[in-house]
Amino acid sequence: QVQLVESGGGLVQPGGSLRLSCAASGRIFTINTLAWYRQTPGKERELVARIISGGITNYADSVKGRFTISRDNAKNTVNLQMSKLKPEDTAVYYCFLSSSIYAYWGQGTQVTVSS
Repeated sequence: QVQLVESGGGLVQPGGSLRLSCAASGRIFTINTLAWYRQTPGKERELVARIISGGITNYADSVKGRFTISRDNAKNTVNLQMSKLKPEDTAVYYCFLSSSIYAYWGQGTQVTVSS
């Protein structure tokens, strides 16, 4: 069974930076998509950043230019470098992985941007 474990969340002041990491364990034959989503109370989970086969990346307009997603296939990890953080970025961030057969979610990590 594949497990996704996020780390790096916490409290940061506006304008600061955080780096989220997601480590995948278990048998993964082919990774098609790695992504980060976020969700705030009362709102639907939204896509923040995604990286697919070939290294193509996509970002939500609200984070473009501030967030960077990257992956390391050998280590089965995906990272989200977040800079110039805003209070609006406060949310629970979830790691997502889809293989050729299954899709998996991490447990989520809290990111709070506040002074």
